[in-house]
Amino acid sequence: MGFHTFDADKADGLEDAARRYRSISREELVGSLRLTGTETVADLGSGTGFYTDDVAPYADRVYAVDIQPEMHEYYREKGVPESVDLVTSGIEELPVEADELDAAFSTMTYHEFAGDDALAELARVVRPGGRLVVFDWAADGEGESGPPLAERYTASEAAAALEAAGFEIETEQSRVETFVIVAVRTE
Repeated sequence: MGFHTFDADKADGLEDAARRYRSISREELVGSLRLTGTETVADLGSGTGFYTDDVAPYADRVYAVDIQPEMHEYYREKGVPESVDLVTSGIEELPVEADELDAAFSTMTYHEFAGDDALAELARVVRPGGRLVVFDWAADGEGESGPPLAERYTASEAAAALEAAGFEIETEQSRVETFVIVAVRTE
């Protein structure tokens, strides 16, 4: 992943629903994915599984992808839903088949993996017509929370990188401190 990963010793903070839902609500995330219950989905940078747990009831299978084994251990202790598989991996080399994912999402982790190799890998594993939903800290935000501003991207930078990797941008929205992009893999 990119500049740094989240400090696993602070994992308890990732379970603070009031704080997390201020930036991304469950309804906003699940609605953006447009799931019917039959899909295979990946949570890119799943951490403690906070948002994985929100998506799991709406998908057939969810891969909780995180590069830190400590985050998976935390998730195991919390309790992993039956439909969730823990995958210890960077985004650059996902251990899934080409076109296997109907959707993937990243909640405040895009800045950690954004790069040509990771985006090419997402284009490989998300099927044509599949959705990629990205919520992340905005470079044009105030920097009150999240990573340093120098480690962030603007919505337009992220959208341009995703387009170059083979995704069509459906939604690009800048917010006060964050942005959201909903992209669809082209043929």
